[in-house]
Amino acid sequence: MINILVESCELILEGNIDKAKSVIEDNYKHDFIEYATRSMSNYEKLKIFLNDGFIDRYSGKKLLYPNVLRILSFELDDIFPFQSNWKVSNCHIAYWDYFPTYDHIIPIARGGKDIPENIVTTSMKMNSAKSNFLAEEIGFTVYEKGNLDNWDGMISWYLKYIEKDDKILKDKYMLNWHNALIKCIKDDKMIL
Repeated sequence: MINILVESCELILEGNIDKAKSVIEDNYKHDFIEYATRSMSNYEKLKIFLNDGFIDRYSGKKLLYPNVLRILSFELDDIFPFQSNWKVSNCHIAYWDYFPTYDHIIPIARGGKDIPENIVTTSMKMNSAKSNFLAEEIGFTVYEKGNLDNWDGMISWYLKYIEKDDKILKDKYMLNWHNALIKCIKDDKMIL
């Protein structure tokens, strides 16, 4: 494809803009894709994370239930900082490494569908790195799902912590993730 770009640049230099357009149009056409965006609730996200066993499907690494990281920030204060806009200079890098999010294996912007078979759990770091590329375009592998019996994202630890001290649930962010977890436990009759 680089040769097509080189040829187009040479045509531009010659002043032949129409021919340069034609070369791109015929050989390296941009496909415009219109798509609708949506945002998932924490409950919907958590269902994905639980389904994938809190495993980053692009790296194979373990991820953490979001409130576990926030508890570290609450308890350890400036040693483990959190910044609401995820500014790397102000937020502990563990948030990027271990906070779960979801990604479309085939990005919506590239024609992928917003269906469960096309959605995987990944870390914020890997999601940012992948962006709107296909996994194979940047050398990513899609790993198998994890098993909650082997790793639950430290949900079991979180529930013990909350049982001892639930004052942290006064924080709206924490309460939102907590309520999503309780709903998942009730809906799926999870035993943790």
